[in-house]
Amino acid sequence: MHLSPIDVAGFIGFLALVFGVSIAASRKKSATTEDYFLAGRELNWWLIGISLVASNISTEHFVGLAGRGYELGLAIASYEWMAAVTMVVVALFFLPRFLRAGIFTMPEYLEYRYDGAARSIMAFFMMLAYVLVALATVLYSGALALEAVIGLDVVKGIWIIGALAGLYVTYGGLRAVVWTELIQGTALLLGALLVFVLSLNAVGGWTRFTELSAGKLHTVLPWNHPEMPWLAVFIGGLWIPNLFYWGLNQFITQRALAAKSLAEGQRGTLFAAAIKVSIPFLIVMPGIMAVHIFPDLIKTPDQAYPVLIRELVPAGLLGVMLAALFGAVLSTFESLLNSAATIFSLDIYQRHIRPGAEPAQLLKVGRWATLALFLVGCLWAPVVGRAGSVFTYIQMFWGFISPGIVAAFVVGMISPRTPALAAKGAMLLGIPIYGFLLWFLPEVAFLHHMAITFAVLVLYMAVVTRLRPLAAPVVLPVKGGLVLEPAPHARWAGVAIIAAVAALYLYFW
Repeated sequence: MHLSPIDVAGFIGFLALVFGVSIAASRKKSATTEDYFLAGRELNWWLIGISLVASNISTEHFVGLAGRGYELGLAIASYEWMAAVTMVVVALFFLPRFLRAGIFTMPEYLEYRYDGAARSIMAFFMMLAYVLVALATVLYSGALALEAVIGLDVVKGIWIIGALAGLYVTYGGLRAVVWTELIQGTALLLGALLVFVLSLNAVGGWTRFTELSAGKLHTVLPWNHPEMPWLAVFIGGLWIPNLFYWGLNQFITQRALAAKSLAEGQRGTLFAAAIKVSIPFLIVMPGIMAVHIFPDLIKTPDQAYPVLIRELVPAGLLGVMLAALFGAVLSTFESLLNSAATIFSLDIYQRHIRPGAEPAQLLKVGRWATLALFLVGCLWAPVVGRAGSVFTYIQMFWGFISPGIVAAFVVGMISPRTPALAAKGAMLLGIPIYGFLLWFLPEVAFLHHMAITFAVLVLYMAVVTRLRPLAAPVVLPVKGGLVLEPAPHARWAGVAIIAAVAALYLYFW
């Protein structure tokens, strides 16, 4: 596609703004591990909220989620709406425990609750998943979108995206990440709103859209549906990846851990939950509209959203939309790089390789780890293209580790006498159990596989606790210096978000 001079100028100007903000933010503080990995624990609620959304929403959504909307329909929106409900649980139940302990990483919490081996198991699993699943899929889906819109070769796109994001994350740490995400997240939401409006106009308005897409606007599918059964959505397997992703995933929780107080962390998480309620309108519905607007131009579902951008966005605004799309890739990739480097530096290097490492040395290791992870992610990203749907690839493969990690955290919080053996066994057993279910019951939705795996692991932990309970309940440490008063009216805000999600389910039943 030919880009006008205005489009090129807008795109370059956006990148210049991102890099300028990154450098300015990085110059403020970077002398300690707390500054580099947790932005000095000084983040306000609005910065946390936008950063959470910008980190989460990337081209895996614009490409993968919109593609599933094109193919499956609005039922795929359950990933977004149930995520908003999950974030309410995280803000009110998980976050107070994490901030009270003053942890830097999620694996660190497992050491306080169980032992060092439990921390190491989770850290190892997270590093593998970040490199082979998260980093690679973000790079590949971003490059795929750029290829569909402007014809850039996928492999070249992978290396361009990786290099640009890797440079300023290596330099500035989390502080640089969250401030650039403020710009990228805003551009992302505005760009998505633009495509939604243009798509709705092209399809003939809301009434015409609902008439044409009546068969694809159902949020509740049969309990035995092969992908989104209602049983898994409301009371089953969807809760496992959601609790893991929004409550226990370093890539996401690192922003809330960097809050200046518990109240700010809760407000930020609830603010992000409120924004998530709108995402199906901005991303999934345009994917459904693409079925009727350009059925002959879309060869695979993952091309739906990029084709909408290419065909609908007028010259002069295309550069803005490309900037939003590119910013979505950068924001997620830079967040993943920073979180993976944090886990490597603090949970692996400091824990096993150099226990007495000074802060300056950890900063150096974190920067080198960022560069190494960027290279590995770029090399692995082309493999993702052979796996089919990007979104399905992500959700299915996280299932190997998420049930065990969720079981270890949740049971450990509920039962203070559960021993370390139970948590370590659950995290290790989750992989073969989930893999066996995928092989033995291939026709069953993988969300059911997650639910069954989780149930078996909780039962295992209950049996171990019954046979070998701890002599005394575990008392977690309390870090001083952080205000741990909850946000006023946080529960009522959470109730309002849940009520909004329930109303949407009823409307699109």
